[in-house]
Amino acid sequence: MADKLKITLVKSTIGAKPQHKKTVEALGLRKLNKTVEMPNNDSVKGMIQQVRHLVKVEEI
Repeated sequence: MADKLKITLVKSTIGAKPQHKKTVEALGLRKLNKTVEMPNNDSVKGMIQQVRHLVKVEEI
């Protein structure tokens, strides 16, 4: 199991639910096609699950 996840915002949050916009921002994603590295834990996985239609996830 990987220690970190690479999360990339691949779809705009324009028109998304306000809760989804806040989740994307909480993940540290501000602009389209930007990437962040987050720890692979349950809280981050839950956030990713909520906005899975907006992000791309890779294990590193």
